[in-house]
Amino acid sequence: MARIGVLLSGCGVLDGSEIHEATLTLYFLNKAGATVVCLAPDMTVEAMDHGAKKPMGEKRNVRVEAARIARGPVADAARVGVAELDALILPGGLGAAKNLCDFAVNGAKGTVEPSVAALLRAMHAAKKPIGAICIAPAVLALALGEHHPELTIGNDPGTAQGLEGAGARHVNCPVDAVVVDAANRLVSTPAYMLGPGIADIALGIDKLVAVVLDMAKAS
Repeated sequence: MARIGVLLSGCGVLDGSEIHEATLTLYFLNKAGATVVCLAPDMTVEAMDHGAKKPMGEKRNVRVEAARIARGPVADAARVGVAELDALILPGGLGAAKNLCDFAVNGAKGTVEPSVAALLRAMHAAKKPIGAICIAPAVLALALGEHHPELTIGNDPGTAQGLEGAGARHVNCPVDAVVVDAANRLVSTPAYMLGPGIADIALGIDKLVAVVLDMAKAS
């Protein structure tokens, strides 16, 4: 049975993982019989009011907040070794671009949170598949840009330019499809970078999970 890591960045689209994308990932993994390991960096960030769409004036821990989605303990990304996982999937949400890395602020010149960067580079070196949803391919572009990964965030020119500035090769992609970089063993899908709704994004996430699992079995 494949053991798949789901790398969360908090809870909520404005300051953490996009909940629909994360939940669909967990659902399709469970449906396929995979064992899921939820993990997140142990860090504190500014919390957002998702109704008013403004800062709440308080700090929250990313790993603690991620447990709201996981419905249980969330492992510290710094303490999860590559040997414990057969593959890794990153849901989107602004947390991917603000917490897992700083692409939201610094674009192609951004950096990846150290524990996340170490895990991604180790997974890549071990040739274990990585899936990235919505804006999360930006994390892969920053962490693995030297390998010129082929990724998608849909078709937004500005965001695509940011990925390419980091070393990635962007491929336009509809919401119900995936882009597979076989050489780097990466899979990406646009999800809410395109939308428009949960039924639409489910199509691409379902395909991404299936391809990641197939890759993991072939490893």
